[in-house]
Amino acid sequence: MDVETVISRVLGQIRPTEEERAFVRELMDELREIAEGTIGELGLEVRPYFVGSLAKDTYLAGDHDVDMFLAFPLETPLEQLREKGLELGRAIAGRLDSHEIAYAEHPYVRATHRGVKVDLVPCYDVKSWRDVRTAVDRSILHTEWVNANLGGRNDEVRLLKRFLKGINAYGSEIYVRGFSGYLAEILVIKYGSFLEVLRRADFMLRQKVIDPGNWLKMEPEIAMKTLKREVEEDRPLIVLDPVDPRRNVAANLSWEKCGRLYFKARDFLKEPSLEFFFPPESVPGNYTDELRRKGTHLLTIIFERPGLVDDVLLPQLEKSAKGFGKALKREGFGVLGWDVGRSRGRAFLLLELERIERGRVRIRPGPEFFTERALEFYAKNDRVWIEGKRLYAEKGITENVVDVVQGLLEKNQIPLGKNLREAVKEADVLVDYVPLELEREAYLFLRRERKRIK
Repeated sequence: MDVETVISRVLGQIRPTEEERAFVRELMDELREIAEGTIGELGLEVRPYFVGSLAKDTYLAGDHDVDMFLAFPLETPLEQLREKGLELGRAIAGRLDSHEIAYAEHPYVRATHRGVKVDLVPCYDVKSWRDVRTAVDRSILHTEWVNANLGGRNDEVRLLKRFLKGINAYGSEIYVRGFSGYLAEILVIKYGSFLEVLRRADFMLRQKVIDPGNWLKMEPEIAMKTLKREVEEDRPLIVLDPVDPRRNVAANLSWEKCGRLYFKARDFLKEPSLEFFFPPESVPGNYTDELRRKGTHLLTIIFERPGLVDDVLLPQLEKSAKGFGKALKREGFGVLGWDVGRSRGRAFLLLELERIERGRVRIRPGPEFFTERALEFYAKNDRVWIEGKRLYAEKGITENVVDVVQGLLEKNQIPLGKNLREAVKEADVLVDYVPLELEREAYLFLRRERKRIK
C-alpha cells in the first residue's frame, strides 16, 4: 500500500464527520451560554475561553474532551482566584450532568455533559508571557498562536497525533513522557506537514533547538537562559514555547519516546502501513511463561499508595526502583531491568533479577591490621586473617533475595523516594509471583513491550 493510500484511509477514520462537528459546535455554544449566564449571576468579571484541540480544530474523531478556562482579571489575588474559580466551576458544573473536584496547581472542576468530559479551570486573563502567573495561564495564548499559524493544516496535525498514539509516543503526562498535542501542532507548523515531520524525525539529533517564536533574536538573554537550563537537564529536544521564552514545550519528552519516533518514522516511510496508526491489540501472555523462557526471576514490591498526585508519585517510585537496583547489584544479584506503576490504590516496583539466591559466604576486605579500625573489624568478625598488611574476614550472608531486601530496608540502605520510605517498609515482597491485577503489567514488563521498537 502506497503512502497516499494509507494517509487517505487514516484520515477517513480520524477526521471528524460533519455531524460530529455540528455536535461539537452545539456543545461548545451551550457550555459558553451556561458559563456566561453563571458568571453574570455571580457578579464576577471573568471571561470563559475554550482551549485545547477542540478550540484549534485539531481533535481526532471521537475525542471531544472540552477544556474551558475561566479567566480572571490580572489584579485578582491568587488565593481569591482559587477560591472564586472553584466556586464558579462548581456553579457551572451544577448545571451539567455530573462533576467532581480535581487538583493540579490549584483545584478545578471536572464535569461531564452529554457524554463528554468538561474541565473547568480557573486562570488569569493573560495577554502575553509577561502576565503568566500560573502554569495553566499559557493555554489561552497557545490556542491563539496555533489558530493564527496553522494555516489550514489541521488534518496534518491529526495524522501526526494518530501516528504518535499508534507508536505509543503521544502524551506529555508523567507516565508517558511523549509528545504533547501542542508540540505536535508546533512541529507541523514548523515543517509543513505530517510527512515532513517524519522525514525530519532526526531533528532531535541534528537541530536540537527549535525556536518558532524567534525568541533567540527577540529576547536573547531569557531564551539563552532557558536553553542553558534545558541543556543541563539533558533534554532530547528544546522547543522554545512560541508564546513564552522561559519554557521548553518538550520539557517532559523522554529520550525513549524520541527514539521511538526516530525509528518508527523511518520504518513508515520505507514501508507505509495502517498498523503504525492502528496497531493490532496484542493479547498479553503469561508472565510465568516469560520467566521460564528467559530463566530469570521477578521481584515485586507492592505497597499502599501514598496520597500523592502522579507527577510527584512517579519520580519517587522511579528513584526507589533505581535504589533497589543499585543495592541489589551491590549485594550480588544481577538486576536486568525495572518498572514502576500504580494499580487499585497500590503502588508497585518490578525488578527482573538474574537470580534470587547467592553463595553462603563472602570474603570481606578490612583495614590494615595496625590501624585503629582494625581492632573494631577484628572484634566484629569471627573468621579473620591477614594478607600482607590488610585484614580479611569470611562473612556469612543471607541467601534469599527477600531476606536481603528486608535487611537492607531495616538498615535504611536503599535510597527511596522521600515520601515512600514508611510505605515501602510495610510492603509485600514477592518472588516470581504477582497479584492478579498485576499479571498483565508483569508480562508487559518482562517482554519490554512498552519499550520495544522492533
